Amino acid sequence: MGQNGNPMRFQSPRGTEDVFPPASDRWLWLEGEFREQCRLFGYGDIRTPTFEDTELFLRSSGETSEVVSKQMYSFLDKGGRDITLKPEGTAPVVRAVMEHGLYAPGNVLRLSYVTPIFRYERPQKGRLREAHQVGIELIGSSSPEADFEVILFTVGFYERLGLSDVVVSLNSIGRVQCREAYRGAILDHAKGYLGSLDAEIRAKVERNPLRLLDSKDPKAAEVIAGLPSILDFLEPESAAHFARLQSLLDFERVKYRVEPRIVRGLDYYTDTVFEVVSERLGAQSSLCGGGRYDQLMKELGGPEAPSVGVAMGVERALIVLESMGASPPVGTPSAFVVCAEDSLREEAWRLCGELRAASIACQLDVEARSLRSQLNQANKVGARVVAILGPEESAEGSVTLKQMESGEQKRVSRVCFVEEVANWLWL
Repeated sequence: MGQNGNPMRFQSPRGTEDVFPPASDRWLWLEGEFREQCRLFGYGDIRTPTFEDTELFLRSSGETSEVVSKQMYSFLDKGGRDITLKPEGTAPVVRAVMEHGLYAPGNVLRLSYVTPIFRYERPQKGRLREAHQVGIELIGSSSPEADFEVILFTVGFYERLGLSDVVVSLNSIGRVQCREAYRGAILDHAKGYLGSLDAEIRAKVERNPLRLLDSKDPKAAEVIAGLPSILDFLEPESAAHFARLQSLLDFERVKYRVEPRIVRGLDYYTDTVFEVVSERLGAQSSLCGGGRYDQLMKELGGPEAPSVGVAMGVERALIVLESMGASPPVGTPSAFVVCAEDSLREEAWRLCGELRAASIACQLDVEARSLRSQLNQANKVGARVVAILGPEESAEGSVTLKQMESGEQKRVSRVCFVEEVANWLWL
């Protein structure tokens, strides 16, 4: 009971949401399109736990990353173990690959996932504390063609959803030599700004100055405006890799723009980083983010495995579809069986079974209400065709079909009624 003696009304926690029909039908549709894209590209499904050892994310994401320093849901379980609800999907996949020996050096492994992620941050449109991602990981190739495949997959997935205005924002952050040189350039350029920060924040920036490029602080944005491009510091191998990737994107006519300020928010990235953006999201324009992480598996104690991947936000894609006025398919019954008399209930259930055996979705009123009420229910749930079974139909071995949109009716033989329903549905 509440403090005033009234029953408590429970609500979903702040930053989370319930998803139910018809909205959940759109989620299922989006996930179905993702899985079909995975099938076409040869990515197999992997499912990892909702929580992992906190150390996994400390070692992979980096202690200076905002995800680790501010956003992780971490706690001690009853056994005193430090546990974290996963804030991203890649590190758990890499951990699972190592634990179960899924990757053999010299081979290429393609994996996909659909998962919730958890980040403690101020909830806003398209950015919840429990969000959902679909993603892919291509493990075992250092070729720029692997980067190209992942970007091609991603753009193709959004095109499957009907998002034709997306653009790839592309950058390369090089490797150790490049980032060390650029680190010095940033620190030299930002001396005055760093002096204005408190000691703790300044120490974090000095440990990883690239964080300034990803900072939301307006003063930081002013400071980095005059910075040289990180592309000017690339190692020859990284520059060649980036040039080849762009040539492949040009060949396939993928829309992209080079954005030297993109660094991504996790420390494990090397060389290629990218986002796919849509202007329809406003200030939060990024639909997804990804890139190359060649050293991650080795840093976690496994073999060296050059890899590239992408994580795509489910909520954000649905927001863009809504802003476009797009209407993804909503799962409604294709057919509804109406039973005129209680004595025919078993036969009506048999009709439902025959329709479902032919992959035609249907419903039957389980409350055995009046004929008029059943027809009203069929209309309410969006059935396109109603199959009416009454005493006359039962006696002569027939069924009356009604096209709900046009109102057209016809009586058909019981033998071919499934075929007739299918014909009307595909009109």
